[in-house]
Amino acid sequence: MASPQEPEVMMNEDDAAAAAKLVEAGKTLTQEVGKIIVGQTEVLEQIMIAILARGHCLLEGVPGLAKTLMIRCLADAMKLSFRRIQFTPDLMPADITGTDIIQEDPQTGHRQMVFEMGPIFAQMILADEINRTPPKTQAALLEAMQEHNVTVGGKTYTLEEPFFVLATQNPIEQEGTYPLPEAQRDRFVFMVKVNYPSRAEERRIVEQTTGEFANQIQPVLTGAQIITAQKTVRKVPVPDHVLDFVLDLVRRSRPSEPDCHPFVKELIEWGPGPRACQHLVIASKVRALLRGRYHVTLDDVEALAYPVLRHRVVPTFNAEAEGITVDGIIEKLLAATPRHEAAGVI
Repeated sequence: MASPQEPEVMMNEDDAAAAAKLVEAGKTLTQEVGKIIVGQTEVLEQIMIAILARGHCLLEGVPGLAKTLMIRCLADAMKLSFRRIQFTPDLMPADITGTDIIQEDPQTGHRQMVFEMGPIFAQMILADEINRTPPKTQAALLEAMQEHNVTVGGKTYTLEEPFFVLATQNPIEQEGTYPLPEAQRDRFVFMVKVNYPSRAEERRIVEQTTGEFANQIQPVLTGAQIITAQKTVRKVPVPDHVLDFVLDLVRRSRPSEPDCHPFVKELIEWGPGPRACQHLVIASKVRALLRGRYHVTLDDVEALAYPVLRHRVVPTFNAEAEGITVDGIIEKLLAATPRHEAAGVI
């Protein structure tokens, strides 16, 4: 449904210049990554939105869809340090965060404890197949994701900004996997579905990967520019009718709410918490800026409702038995949530 016409928003020259740079950077970044990654435009945009919203992203898709390559290309285009952590059942928390080791001074022979940093000490972390490791190791990421700090041996170490965790999980292999706890899933801004390419896109992929095609990603953004962009995003205003829509959408999806939609108690076991509202608003601000607008519309919220809510809505047994997917439930929520007109718009 199209949004009502929005009132013009005044901005100062510095904010306008920063917003214009962000739009241009978004286009250039997409073009640069597109040199190697074929298709997946929506996935790439959602990852960019999560990064500019200062959040983390969970990607779900079958093997072979270039999830790892896409994230590595983004790190190169953003000139960020990158580390890939392959999660396995025997991975320990110290394998991620690092650990204290005894080191001997070759000159004095004196021994002392020295902290050896783990792979978490990079700006962009790819947590590959995160659901293949036990909860104890998955929990090692929680402090880093939420606080951007790591505590080892009673000492806290600050991670270099900007810092992002982009995790992948395989939806088809469940044997020997450990589903992410709800508390950890909630830390991700988005859960992005990575789907199969179209026939034309797959043809290009085959041609590029089986021939002599070669290309290199050139940096188009720096960490400092990303931090500046994150601050610019916070200044984007959200009209009252858009914020009301976000609140109605999230609150009425909770079975415990007295004014929830009639179908919610039947289809939803647990609804999303307040982080859903926060992430939906900040992500919509980024999407608006990337499209050259300095205000959020209902279209922004509707477009991002699926990646924000799909890992926060827990369906009931009845919904699963009837073959109703989480995306199908979100579609019903969007259709049932009333749209309010902007103030002063006829």
